[in-house]
Amino acid sequence: MCRLLIYSGKQPIVLADILTRPSHSIINQAFDSRLRIDTRRGPINGDGFGVGWYSDEACQSPTQSAPLSPRTASAGASEIEETRTVSGTGPGPCIFTSISPAWNNANLARLADKTRSRLIFGHVRASTAGVLAEVNCHPFQYGRLMWMHNGGIAGWEKVKRRLQMSVREEYFLWMQGSTDSECAFALFLDKLHSLGRRPLAEHEDTDASRPSPYDAKTLRQALLDTIAAINDATEAAGVQEPSLLNFAVTDGTHTVCSRYVSSRTDEAASLFFSSGTSFHRYDSERGLYRMDRRDKGQDMVLVSSEPLTFERADWVTVPTNAVLTIAHANVLLHPIVDKYYVDRASHVRNDRFAASKGLLSTSSAIDGAEKETGEVLRAGSLSIASGVNGSSSSAVVDATSPRSQPVV
Repeated sequence: MCRLLIYSGKQPIVLADILTRPSHSIINQAFDSRLRIDTRRGPINGDGFGVGWYSDEACQSPTQSAPLSPRTASAGASEIEETRTVSGTGPGPCIFTSISPAWNNANLARLADKTRSRLIFGHVRASTAGVLAEVNCHPFQYGRLMWMHNGGIAGWEKVKRRLQMSVREEYFLWMQGSTDSECAFALFLDKLHSLGRRPLAEHEDTDASRPSPYDAKTLRQALLDTIAAINDATEAAGVQEPSLLNFAVTDGTHTVCSRYVSSRTDEAASLFFSSGTSFHRYDSERGLYRMDRRDKGQDMVLVSSEPLTFERADWVTVPTNAVLTIAHANVLLHPIVDKYYVDRASHVRNDRFAASKGLLSTSSAIDGAEKETGEVLRAGSLSIASGVNGSSSSAVVDATSPRSQPVV
């Protein structure tokens, strides 16, 4: 399994403050993953990494006031304007990937120290499908859309051809790698197309001043349709093992994530979120960070496979088989209502499937973290909406702590 991380905020943050500096940053999770489901190779996610972010520059850069050269001064008005104008960055994300271990990449450390963004995706890879190659490293990009995955499609070798042939030709030809994650993204693009929002490739969507053609509801529905299509394919192929489908997708404005397992009894791969007004370092020597909240405000949201801190009051567990949506720093949770949905608050999922892969249970991992760090982890709670087909109702939710209360 892999590890993923998302930052979405009203103000830009330095990449290093979530990627490299925290004591349990995603880079440290690459070699010290506490909640990893597949521990057959130890707590290592060393099969490459990737980070993607959206630029905060103006969509169309201002004209420059530098003196004109004699040749330019004699040119026409349109030529002068073209000479003076600096190209914008476009609406798509910037993505940096490498097959080297994340903890040993000097370029990543340099980049993270000097780059700021309001929306960041980070991913460290422990391959379950596909060879070690940069084209197989997350995040994946199509136009202004960015995608990553933690988990695996069950029976991939049995459903690979079926899923790839189910998408439109333009998305089939777009795929360059060999992973189930990239194929799931192509499937998502196809479902988005079917909903009447044809994804625009990078060369078709160059004006960052234009609002995103997508909305949170449409992205969420396309994600639900993607999960349903994967379930249909694995069932048709007679695959018995559950799929672990923790997906994340963004258009640079809205972000949608799933925590999902195709089982009524087994647990999904871990996923947490934290929200507040500032994520800051209070102990530089030990790399300890805290999510603070002023006046019950919510200016930023972090989503992570594992908490970046050992302050449990800062983190809420995303419920199994649910979709988390981030829009304008608000967090909404929707249950995924399908054949694997259990509408019973007291329902406890077992770890048989996870144990067969060498699961280190969540409680054991957190207990071990408490003993090692000496931090007191305070329990939080969660409010989640009930709905039909995963999208009919919602609630804005926060971690309940001395600093915050749920808002419905």
